[in-house]
Amino acid sequence: MSAEWDDLKTVLAVARSGTLAAAGADLGLNYTTVARRVQRAEAALGVNLFHRLPDGYRATDIGLLVARHAALMDQQADGLFRALQGQDQTLRGRLVVTAPQLLIGPHVAPVLEQFSEQHPEVEVLLRATNDLLDLNRREADLAIRISRTPGDTLMGVRLCEQQAASFAAKSVAKRLKDYPDAPVEWIVYEQSPKVPKAAMELYPNSKVRMVFDDMAAMVGAAQAGLGVVRMPMFLGRASEGLEQVPVLPPQPYADIWVVAHRDVWPSAKVKTFREMLVPWFKSHWDCFVSS
Repeated sequence: MSAEWDDLKTVLAVARSGTLAAAGADLGLNYTTVARRVQRAEAALGVNLFHRLPDGYRATDIGLLVARHAALMDQQADGLFRALQGQDQTLRGRLVVTAPQLLIGPHVAPVLEQFSEQHPEVEVLLRATNDLLDLNRREADLAIRISRTPGDTLMGVRLCEQQAASFAAKSVAKRLKDYPDAPVEWIVYEQSPKVPKAAMELYPNSKVRMVFDDMAAMVGAAQAGLGVVRMPMFLGRASEGLEQVPVLPPQPYADIWVVAHRDVWPSAKVKTFREMLVPWFKSHWDCFVSS
């Protein structure tokens, strides 16, 4: 009785996600390849690993057993590859960097340009996302994160502290200045769908006009003159057509970190990129806080 490692990894992905399509997305495979690998693993082991249900795949007891052991094997493999990567002192090959989308244009792209010019043999793959990619599973080599702490299994350097403030289109800013007693209309984030407390204390006539679930959309709405938005100061300052309005004093906001798994931290590519990133943020600290 035996099974190929790729097939066992596929069984693990299906057990975790519950569908062939989701497992395929996780593995970078198409639906039919995932189905074929599951069937091949079942044939090799001589057991059914999943219940085929109308809404997806549910692992049998044997399937759960196989998935648990496959997860341990996967962790061991990740540990091996991280250790090898940490020993790599060459400046060639792939470097996977992840960063929040809205930070990339003004503050990550310049470092990427400098790095690629000086080290053309390194292929940089940038994963632009606000999601916290799993560095233990090597979903990225280096992460730029807006966070209170970098994580227990990670090494990190704080790039800068941040503040948030209120920003609006020039037309809205002028109206607030000309009519200081008029209601202040806010566009707020879905996870915190109220006017900021400090703003209410200064302007009790403030009210929520709209609720959004995406910061990029909130920036666009502010640029269109729909209302005032609380956002990180770097973002408001980098967004064309917006200006800071004094309806909310600058507020503490989560710091920006660069982090990597401690096994990968010493590698030449991670170290070299990090050593370019840190001075950039230090020299642009005034973009992130009130001066």
